[in-house]
Amino acid sequence: MPLAYRYGIAAIVVVLDQISKVWVDRHIALYEQIAYTPFFNLTKAYNTGAAFSFLSDAGGWQRWFFIGISAVVSTVLIVWLARMSRDEKWLSIAIALILGGAIGNNLIDRVIYGHVVDFLQVHWNSQAYFPSFNVADAAIFCGAALLLILTFFEKPKEPASP
Repeated sequence: MPLAYRYGIAAIVVVLDQISKVWVDRHIALYEQIAYTPFFNLTKAYNTGAAFSFLSDAGGWQRWFFIGISAVVSTVLIVWLARMSRDEKWLSIAIALILGGAIGNNLIDRVIYGHVVDFLQVHWNSQAYFPSFNVADAAIFCGAALLLILTFFEKPKEPASP
């Protein structure tokens, strides 16, 4: 897969993530729930912490901590994508999804707003709610799941015999 496609996937994730968050921020009130199915809502929430609101009440230092971690991880992923061979199609898709999610959530949102906008909410029987998430979170999850699948199920290439 050409390098431009790899970065293009990450850019598409960032753009979709940011457009969806701006729309939600403008059209849905904080904590308002709009039910679409018996198990899925749109609801706006702000998260100053990490996954599952970890460190959300830490006093503000976590914003810069998460920005720093995300900047380092994003740089590593950008370099990794650039060094991959064209044959590593699925691996490059996984890394591009993670990169787009990291830039969308932890860099752009935290630098500009100081928090992440979460709005996708899945629940069971209107009682058991999974923490709200967004497009960037979904991209990171899909990229990580693809990495796991590749790790466990991809056959190693046979070394060329002399």
